[in-house]
Amino acid sequence: MMDVLVEARGLVKEYGAGRRVVDDVSFSIRRRETLGLVGESGSGKSTVARMLLRLVEPTLGAVRYEGYDLADTSSLQVRKMRRRMQIVFQDPYAALNPRMRVREILAEPFAIHRERPEEGLEARLAEMLRAVGMDESALERFPHEFSGGQRQRINIARALALRPELLVLDEPVSALDVSVGAQVVNLLRELQREYGLTYLFISHSMPLVRYLCDRVAVMQRGKLVELGAHEQVCEAPREEYTQRLIAATPEMPASMEKGSR
Repeated sequence: MMDVLVEARGLVKEYGAGRRVVDDVSFSIRRRETLGLVGESGSGKSTVARMLLRLVEPTLGAVRYEGYDLADTSSLQVRKMRRRMQIVFQDPYAALNPRMRVREILAEPFAIHRERPEEGLEARLAEMLRAVGMDESALERFPHEFSGGQRQRINIARALALRPELLVLDEPVSALDVSVGAQVVNLLRELQREYGLTYLFISHSMPLVRYLCDRVAVMQRGKLVELGAHEQVCEAPREEYTQRLIAATPEMPASMEKGSR
């Protein structure tokens, strides 16, 4: 199990009067692997992601990062670990402060964690933008000056700022049109190869999950109902619910080679 980076064990989350939105969810993610977490809206996917990052505390269960139980670590240790775990949110418009220039947005993680890159802040900011396919001239502009796809690239660049190991991608292309979303997904594959990243990719689209992910976990009403290699889950699913998800989502755009990994 030495290659396991993060592990969820029996996660449960209840809100008010015992309303259980996540019910006994367990899985692990290996280093440099992409695990797809898929299900309909309200299935509990995003709550699981936030518990994984300790943005939400589980009612029961544990999250282990490199074997360490995050509940047993001090706040200082959690702060240090959080540098290594970042999230890219669904809405590229809401995730960026409209009053901040891109320079300030990308520099913010360094200020929060009181860190200065060895190569200098300006060099790191330029590197981050180049990594997501944007020019450093973007640094002086505001979010409203960019398209939705460009804003999501800026969000990804910010998530990469502290050179994390784990990225949680919470429906990162669902707010984009199909062709732009395909470009962002292909970018994520390139970044994973270049930086050795580990992904938790949350989606309701089975074709996207099949394209990007090594393994797939399917959630229904807070429970994990199917977990396996992407070929097995997407091509020969055992559960009727998974079959319905596949039938309900369209094929991938032509810019994404089906089955190519």
